[in-house]
Amino acid sequence: MKSGLMLGVNPNADRQKEDFYATSPKALELFLNKIKEDGFKIKGVIWECACGKGHLSEELKRNGYLVKSTDLIDRGYGKGNVDFLKHNIRAWETSILTNPPFKLAERFVENGLDVIQQDYHLILFLKIQFLEGQKRKKLFKKYPPKYIYCHSSKQLCAKDAEFEKYTATTQFYAWYVWEKGFKGDTIIKWI
Repeated sequence: MKSGLMLGVNPNADRQKEDFYATSPKALELFLNKIKEDGFKIKGVIWECACGKGHLSEELKRNGYLVKSTDLIDRGYGKGNVDFLKHNIRAWETSILTNPPFKLAERFVENGLDVIQQDYHLILFLKIQFLEGQKRKKLFKKYPPKYIYCHSSKQLCAKDAEFEKYTATTQFYAWYVWEKGFKGDTIIKWI
């Protein structure tokens, strides 16, 4: 079995055209177990708005959540051709949980917090490096996450959802949890 490396680890790796790097369901399973232990429940129906091939959606369903799955690209799961960044419907009784394309993560934060209702959640699976930068510092001051759940073990994301091909787990990922209306200090938690 070939042990492929991801971009960021291997500077010569070809970037996936649409920035599609699927998250292993194990990363979500660990997060869901931890928030259950903490007594935290994701509010409402969960919209997986960059659902890819359904890995996170299926794990959410296995854990008893109602899930709406969409993606910009039709990959054979959920409803395709839905551009989350152009979506402006308000007042849904839903939270959002996804692994967005990293290059669009800031826009996912802004749009996600715009479309959800007060006290609902926006949960994004991102590299810890998302905390870096002056521009993001401004974003975090305006929209502080309520929690950042950091994985203490490396988690797998695979280009084009090819988990058998991309087996390296060298990136440090976290679940960034925003609660619309929250204005306090961010709490770091460990998984």
